[in-house]
Amino acid sequence: MPNLLIRDFLLGFIKLHILHHAAQGPVFGKEFKNELTRHGYEISYGTLYPVFHGLELKGYLTSKKETVNGKVRKYYHITEKGRTILDQSRVKARELVDELFE
Repeated sequence: MPNLLIRDFLLGFIKLHILHHAAQGPVFGKEFKNELTRHGYEISYGTLYPVFHGLELKGYLTSKKETVNGKVRKYYHITEKGRTILDQSRVKARELVDELFE
C-alpha cells in the first residue's frame, strides 16, 4: 500500500512538471522522459504517454503532430485551463512544501 501512495504522489508531481514545461514551450514524450531521467525519475513510456493523454483529455494540454526527420512527433502545448491549474497548484505545492520543511 505505501508504494501505491508514493506512486500516486510522484505521478501528481510529474503532471505538474509536464504542465510547467509545456507553459515554457511545446513538449514531446521522448524529450520529456529525458527531462524526468535528469531529475532521477525512472518512468516507462507506457506510464508517461497515458499521463500526457489524460492531461489532454482533461483540457490542460492540446497536441499537434509534426514530422521531424521523417518521424511523426506529437507536441503538447498548455491551454489556458492548464495554465490556471498550474498556477493554482504552485500555490498549494508551496504551502505544503513550506509546512513539511518548517
